[in-house]
Amino acid sequence: MKKKSPKELLQDIKAILFDLDGTLIESMGVWSSIDDDYLGKFGIKRPKLLQKEIEGFTFYQTAVYFKEHFPIPDSLEEIMADWTRMAIDKYRSQVPLKPGILEFLKQGKEQGLLFGIATNNSRELTLSALEGHGMDSYFTHIVTGNEVEKGKPDPEIYLKLASLLGVAPTECLVFEDIVAGIQAGKNANMRVCAVEDAYSMDSKEEKMALADCYIQDFREML
Repeated sequence: MKKKSPKELLQDIKAILFDLDGTLIESMGVWSSIDDDYLGKFGIKRPKLLQKEIEGFTFYQTAVYFKEHFPIPDSLEEIMADWTRMAIDKYRSQVPLKPGILEFLKQGKEQGLLFGIATNNSRELTLSALEGHGMDSYFTHIVTGNEVEKGKPDPEIYLKLASLLGVAPTECLVFEDIVAGIQAGKNANMRVCAVEDAYSMDSKEEKMALADCYIQDFREML
């Protein structure tokens, strides 16, 4: 696949669609810590490959995975509520933004671009992150994994977001940090730019091969 420059990526684009964790915000490390603390309550050590196993899962699918693979007495609703409680303060005030994202959003807004988020995370945590960093006014629509039937790499979440924004898939540019997300964007017939993240460095080559472009941070898009 011939790679595109940032200028080529943005040509004829009307909407930019973002994943949240590892793409807009540096939050993947938070979840490793939360998983350690949560599983530790039940005397369980987090498996080293857990993050890889649940890559692309929705919030609900991840709770189902935990329930099926670990001896946890809590209901799915209790599991998700605990995760949200443990993460919400971190998302609001402790998780940093990806470098250059605010400048990129401002530039895109001035150019008349629409912005949306397609995330496997919960709506509550997504809004906490956006509001805490003063980004909520930029995003017209958010679709979470709990609002679609199939998780990434299925294109459903990105196709639904494009429909809500009123744009064709071919008029969308997706930013993603994991392989399943990149595949979801490509399966939706959208352009996809892979974003570097410390927690997906082991799949960097695959990300570069699948995506139309690869960036280390959003300053490269300015």
